[in-house]
Amino acid sequence: MLVSYSSSKVLQPVKVELVEADEILVLEFAETLPIGIGVLDIVFDGVLNDKMKGFYKSTYEINGEKKNMAVTQFEPADARRCFPCWDEPACKATFKITLEVPAELVALSNMPVIEEKVNGDLKTVSYQETPIMSTYLVAIVVGLFDYVEDHTSDGVKVRVYCQVGKTKQGNFALHVAVKTLELFKGYFAVPYALPKLDMIAIPDFAAGAMENYGLVTYRETALLYDDQHSAAANKQRVATVVAHELAHQWFGNLVTMEWWTHLWLNEGFATWVSYLATDSLFPDWKIWTQFLDECMEGLRLDGLAESHPIEVEINHASEIDEIFDAISYRKGASVIRMLQSYLGAESFQRSLASYIKKHAYSNAKTEDLWAALEEGSGEPVNKLMNSWTRQQGYPVVSVKFKDQKLEFEQSQFLSSGAPGDGQWIVPITLCCCSYNAHKSFLLQTKSETQDVNELLGSCQVESGSSWIKVNVEQTGFYRVKYDEELRARLGYAIEKKYLTETDRFGILDDSFAICMARQQSLTSLLTLMGAYREELEYIVLSNLINISSKVGRIAADATPDLKDDINQFFINLLQFSAEKLGWDPKQGESHLDAMLRGEVLTALARLRHDLTLDEASRRFHAFLEDRNTPLLPPDIRTAAYVAVMQRVTTSNRSDYDSLLQVYRETDLSQEKTRILGSMASCPDPNIILESLNFLLTSEVRSQDAVFGLAVSKEGRETAWAWLKDKWDHITKTWGSGFLLTRFVSMIVSPFASFEKAKEVEEFFASRTKPAIARTLKQSIERVHINANWVQSIQKETKLGEAVKELAFRKY
Repeated sequence: MLVSYSSSKVLQPVKVELVEADEILVLEFAETLPIGIGVLDIVFDGVLNDKMKGFYKSTYEINGEKKNMAVTQFEPADARRCFPCWDEPACKATFKITLEVPAELVALSNMPVIEEKVNGDLKTVSYQETPIMSTYLVAIVVGLFDYVEDHTSDGVKVRVYCQVGKTKQGNFALHVAVKTLELFKGYFAVPYALPKLDMIAIPDFAAGAMENYGLVTYRETALLYDDQHSAAANKQRVATVVAHELAHQWFGNLVTMEWWTHLWLNEGFATWVSYLATDSLFPDWKIWTQFLDECMEGLRLDGLAESHPIEVEINHASEIDEIFDAISYRKGASVIRMLQSYLGAESFQRSLASYIKKHAYSNAKTEDLWAALEEGSGEPVNKLMNSWTRQQGYPVVSVKFKDQKLEFEQSQFLSSGAPGDGQWIVPITLCCCSYNAHKSFLLQTKSETQDVNELLGSCQVESGSSWIKVNVEQTGFYRVKYDEELRARLGYAIEKKYLTETDRFGILDDSFAICMARQQSLTSLLTLMGAYREELEYIVLSNLINISSKVGRIAADATPDLKDDINQFFINLLQFSAEKLGWDPKQGESHLDAMLRGEVLTALARLRHDLTLDEASRRFHAFLEDRNTPLLPPDIRTAAYVAVMQRVTTSNRSDYDSLLQVYRETDLSQEKTRILGSMASCPDPNIILESLNFLLTSEVRSQDAVFGLAVSKEGRETAWAWLKDKWDHITKTWGSGFLLTRFVSMIVSPFASFEKAKEVEEFFASRTKPAIARTLKQSIERVHINANWVQSIQKETKLGEAVKELAFRKY
């Protein structure tokens, strides 16, 4: 019924219709409703579902007894699954929540408890009224929990809640949260708005974490850290995810995007500022170098014709899930970093604080942020940034050196190699032979020539080896394509370590992308990769490993007879770092070396390097005898698990069974996901099928199944046949959430033939739904890109000769 305050009337609807396709309730009244304020009174029942969205059930065990907890996950548009509401970010309201729950359980919500009444087996818990906020930030969690607690210097109570018996694992996140709240209070010049902050680990959780106001929910892997069994990479993930979610308490919760088109304001900004906070807390991690991973993933996705602009049109609730992607998060973060670098850190921070103060407790759109930054800096930010947020894609800047001048030309970069028609205002930075000899300008037209005679005059290196690097420290969201002479000189500068690690990363990543787009030969890329043979910096080697893996797969499709030689070349590239790092952690070594050891050894295991497989097997069997053996610390467990799976076959499966036993015995989520990510690396298709079927059993939480989809090259066809066979079951289980898209992208994207692309299209022709439409198109496009690349490699006449020379060169 509707009670109208202005006319004191009580109105009953004559017709009530639920339009499920549009997720709306239509109420029809016999007369026109009076203008003014009224109260709509709706009686409703909600369902505690098992879909990890809306109001849902998560399961856990205490002393072997199975228990349920109730959890909310409302972003983007699932508050409506719990209670009737105008479930859109601009429809902000205050919320007064009261829960009736079993008396022995802990009941949490956004605000502190004001009253708790016990009545027999039940208790009624009432909470303070929230500040004005969007529906997607409302949160409730009910279950049995322990917690650890601390306070910020200005008295905000911070708690980390977790399953009973796991409180020690919450201490690291608690420390990060307290320090981060204090840091952001200063950075945004606005204090945290609520009296408390709770963070809670949820056993079943689809995303990584969710920034609900005052009650942030996390996957266990993103919040809990175990000193004995978590790896350095796990520690870093906890720090960056906590910083990301706490950034949202200002950027998202206090100031909220007006509509999902502006989602990137929330996610891109929180991603960027999480690095700022983590760098402040842990400067020795050199976390800004790892920001390049964010940038690279954004470039990878945005190089597709089936990408989308940062500001993307959203017309229906079913379309929202798919834009929580590398464009909103990673490209968004990268263009913010590019802009901050252009405007300067001080001006950028001052303008942000002004933006937050102006739009606090309300909504904003992209133009509002640009207006604040323009006012604070005096620069034409709106004009500069519209080309980056409103159009899809990014440029590749071609650079040629001629008559002491540099010629620059921009064109849209597409991984397919096809021409694009985008044009951008590109902040160009460059240096010549030294980071002291630098220059910057805005490339606002298709092409431009710059005189660098003065800069080159400062070259102090040997004659003929002077180098020029464009996009210094990779602060710009674009790729650079050098002419042959400039590229050769950069190869020399890489070998001589004249360039910073971020620039060494950028040259390699751009060269790989340009090779994939068939604008540079694989021979040329492999020659460049050879310059990295004495590389020891984490971010550069990590990317070298990723690129080696992708090149190895494509080359095996294109030239199977060169597969062994190419693998030998990649093994040679990693020998220097593998010998320096060894298998055992060194006293006082850096966080980055601990992470790098795991990645290098895992890469050698995937390359089936016999000495690595032998040593991994020895350590794995020692670990089976004693789970606390110092022979297998957490940082190298993935390497050992992947290594033992390389020799597992249907007739020799004892190590696979042992790995499953470790999975069943551990209650640490990070260990479970390590094992799931290793099992399908096996070359035996029968074992791969068994591993994939295991993902669908009750032993694997549905949130974790996607970790087991990274199959070996030998398992691609098996995985595709499995996906088709199990598609109905998969859509029934994951069909209402974004995890479904991972099944499509991870299994379809690695293929490299036009026939397979056609087969995929035909299978999904009658099975496409809005939640996977964009991902499916992107995955098929990737198969086409791979297939074209294979054909291009097959035409390279000097490839075999170059590969043999690289594979057997003595370093």
